[in-house]
Amino acid sequence: MTHRLVHVGLGGQGSTWATDAIPPNVHDDRIEVVAAVDTDPERHELAERELGLSPEECYTDLETALSEHPADICSIVTPPSTHEAVVETALAHDLHIISEKPIADTLEASVRVAEKVETAGKKMGITMSHRFDRDKTTFRRAVEAAGDIDYLTARYTGNVRERGFYADYVYEMENMLLLDGAIHHLDILASLADSPCERVYAETWTPEEADYDGDCSGLVTLHFADGTRAQYEGSYANATTLNGWGHEQFRAECSDQTVLLDRRDVERFHADAYDTGNFESIGKGDGETVPLAERPHWKNAWLIEQFCDWIDGGDPMPTNVDSVLESMAIVFAAIESSETGEAVDVQALLDDARSNA
Repeated sequence: MTHRLVHVGLGGQGSTWATDAIPPNVHDDRIEVVAAVDTDPERHELAERELGLSPEECYTDLETALSEHPADICSIVTPPSTHEAVVETALAHDLHIISEKPIADTLEASVRVAEKVETAGKKMGITMSHRFDRDKTTFRRAVEAAGDIDYLTARYTGNVRERGFYADYVYEMENMLLLDGAIHHLDILASLADSPCERVYAETWTPEEADYDGDCSGLVTLHFADGTRAQYEGSYANATTLNGWGHEQFRAECSDQTVLLDRRDVERFHADAYDTGNFESIGKGDGETVPLAERPHWKNAWLIEQFCDWIDGGDPMPTNVDSVLESMAIVFAAIESSETGEAVDVQALLDDARSNA
């Protein structure tokens, strides 16, 4: 079935949706784009060029666009602080919603969004795109075959200290590392652990060399209910880009294997392949190469495909809004921990947010 889509947001990541995520689903007859919305009319040309819209199908006002164009889905790629209001407007027009992460800019707002979607009887998916990239999918499948997980590590480090690489609002975010980048990486760690996160301890900061208003470097420790531990290192402001965006390092220490993802290469190291007690160093390139998974689309294009399948009666997509609330709680627990210097009970924080939403 082809679903009619109104796309909201054409700047920054929204432009990537228009060029890379939506067109494959148009080609596969899952999506028909009936209108686009952006408050900056200069961005409308992108929608005309990439989505095949006429000038009359491009709007600066969402309410007008939805009133003039019957649709089935609203896609939201706007600053996080605007998400809740856009969701409300979309639900008022009886639309399903697929949105760029995060759900909203606070945990309470994220809970309200999930509750409003449930009350309206609609479906909402969040595009945690990194989890569904080709290398991360290959890594996840390798970890699932490697035995019980003891602990996990993740590293994202780059030198994007100066303004201009991202949209301006990213540099102005109060907790930009955790809300813009680490939300993906922490989501991946949580999905690998596949157990509720109990406790988070974090420290975040802004190096003097970095042109960010909010903290852009940090270390996060996670403890999951089944005993799995995880450690995350992230920075937008290092001197060198060792594991930049899309080229992160993840490592899973499992009962039978060590599984390593490093700069889009996946390897497994079997315990019985090395002498016990031998501390001779081995590293990238010394393990068994895991071939990268194959499929037609990845990241947001694949997530839109999953969302359409869900609307058509299939299973809920893994990153449905209720599921992503757990990852959001981890992020906001990390923010609170960094502010207080204390470890934070993630599930208690989420319960409080539900009570106060």
